[in-house]
Amino acid sequence: MDFNKYKIGYYPAPGVHYKWVQKDHIEKAPAWCSVDLRDGNQSLVIPMSLEEKLEMYRLLLQVGFKEIEVGFPAASETEYEFLRTLIENNMIPEDVTVQVLTQCREHIIRKTFEACKGAPNAIIHFYNSVSVAQREQVFKKSKEQVKQIAIEGAKLVKQLAAEYEGNFRFEYSPESFTGTEPEYALEVCNAVLDILEPSETNNVIINLPVTVEMSLPHVYASQVEYMSENLKYREHVTLSLHPHNDRGTGVADTELALLAGADRVEGTLFGNGERTGNVDIITLAMNMYSHGVDPRLDFSNMPHIVEVYEKCTRMHVYERAPYAGALVFAAFSGSHQDAIAKGMKWREDHELNQWNVPYIPIDPHDINRVYEADVIRVNSQSGKGGIGYLLEQAYGYVLPPEMREHLSYLCKSVSDHEHRELKATDVLNVFVENYMNNSQPIKVSKMNFTQVDNGVEAYISFVKDGAKTTIHAEGNGSLDAVSNALKDYTGSNFKLKVYTEHSMQRQSSQSTAAAYIGLELEDGSVSWGAGTDTDIIRASINALISAYNNSCNA
Repeated sequence: MDFNKYKIGYYPAPGVHYKWVQKDHIEKAPAWCSVDLRDGNQSLVIPMSLEEKLEMYRLLLQVGFKEIEVGFPAASETEYEFLRTLIENNMIPEDVTVQVLTQCREHIIRKTFEACKGAPNAIIHFYNSVSVAQREQVFKKSKEQVKQIAIEGAKLVKQLAAEYEGNFRFEYSPESFTGTEPEYALEVCNAVLDILEPSETNNVIINLPVTVEMSLPHVYASQVEYMSENLKYREHVTLSLHPHNDRGTGVADTELALLAGADRVEGTLFGNGERTGNVDIITLAMNMYSHGVDPRLDFSNMPHIVEVYEKCTRMHVYERAPYAGALVFAAFSGSHQDAIAKGMKWREDHELNQWNVPYIPIDPHDINRVYEADVIRVNSQSGKGGIGYLLEQAYGYVLPPEMREHLSYLCKSVSDHEHRELKATDVLNVFVENYMNNSQPIKVSKMNFTQVDNGVEAYISFVKDGAKTTIHAEGNGSLDAVSNALKDYTGSNFKLKVYTEHSMQRQSSQSTAAAYIGLELEDGSVSWGAGTDTDIIRASINALISAYNNSCNA
C-alpha cells in the first residue's frame, strides 16, 4: 500500500468561510429532490424496467417528494418512454416537478426538450465537468473553453424553453465541483447565471455536486459558503447539493453544507448510487426529525418503503442502515436492554410525550416499527431487563426482578447452545416450560377453606403417584394455609421468600390472574414457580405448587 502516490486533490475556498461553525443544528428542511430514478437507477446491475420505475415513482410521491429526477431521456429509450408515459398519462401532480438531466451538448439538449414537451412542471438540469483533472485529462481544454461549453448550453436551454410547450426551470451543475478551484467554479456559475437571468419569476438552481468525495466535510461546507456568498442573483438562486459518498461522509458533507447556506439536496433512498452511493435522504431527513425539525417527507411506514425499494432495485437494505435497517433498534446487550426497559417504563409512568429513552434515538412506532420485534432481541448476550420486558410487552407477564434474572439465564443457555436468536414465542415457551402451573410430581386436587378467628382453616388434598392425601392446616390466609399443608405433607421446611401477583390483560369475559412465587429452600437456594387462573387464589396456589415441584425436579 503506497500512500505516497496520493496527494490532496481538492481546492479549499479562498479566505475564511466558517460562519456555519456557529450553528448547532439545521433549523428547517431543505427542498428535496430524489434522483433514485436516474442516478440511482443507472448504478443498478439490472436497471429498473418501465413498470418498476413507475412503482418507484409512485413510492416517491407517497413519501412526499416535490421534485423527482426521472431520468436522462436522451440516454436510452426506456428513459425517454418513461418520461413520455408520465406526461401523456397525466401522472405528474400539480405540485410536483419532474427533473431531467442532460449534458451541455446540442443534440442531447434538443432530444431532452422533445422528451419534456408538454410537461406541466419540469427542471432542465444541464451540466459539464469543470474540474482540473477533467479539463487536463479528458477534454484537454482551457478554462475559457470549458466555461464556454457551459455558456453555450445555457443559451440553448433558454432558447428551447421558449420554443417548446411546457413549464420549465433551469438547473446547472459544474460537475466534479469538489475537484475544481472554487474561484473558477464561481466564475463559470456566474457566467451561466448571466445568460439565464434569474428573477422573481425565474428561479434558477445552481447545484454543487460532490461528484467524488475528496475532502473532509468541513472543507466542502466552506466551499459552499464561499459560493453562497459570491453567486450573482443570489436571492433568486436556489443553491443545491448533490453529494456522493466515496469517503463515507456524504451525510456529514450535506449537513454541514446546509449550515453553510445550501437550500436544496439531491439524493436517493438508502443512498443508492454510483460507487459508494449518493447521500441517503432517509438518514438526512430522519436526523432532522430526531432534532424536532419537520423534514417534510413521510417515512411513517418505513418497512413498506424498504419492501418496495428492494423489490424495484434488487438491492438490499443493510441491517445496520440508519433508521431503516432490520437491526438498528435492536438491543441484544443485557445492560442496554435493562436501560431501555426502564426508560420505557419511566416514559409511561410520567405520561411523557417527549422521547428520551436510552439507546433509542427515535420512537420506533413513528416509522411503523414495533418494540417487541425490533427493540428487545434475545440471544446469549441478553439480560434480565430485556427478557422480562419482552415477556411483559408481548404476553403481559410481569415477573419479579429475581425471577427475571433466573429466566434470563435459562434463555441465554438455550440461545448459546442452539446458536440462534430467541423470538418472543421462544421466551414464552422457556417461561411456560420451566415455571408455569407445574403439577408434577405433586398436584392439588381439592381445596376447602373456612374463615376462623385467627385466619383460615384449610383441608387440602394432594395427589402424588396416583395416591391422594388430605392435610388439615391453618394459616393467616389461603396461600399461607396451603403452604403449611404442603410443608406438613412433604416434610420440607421452605420459606416463601417472594410473592407477587397481578391481573393480566382481559382475554375473554373474565380477567386472568398471574402469580409468581420464590421458595427459599433449606440449602439457601431459591426455586421459582408461576401460576395463572381466573381466580387469584388458585393462581397463587398453582405458583406455589410449581415452585415446590421445580425444587424436586432440579
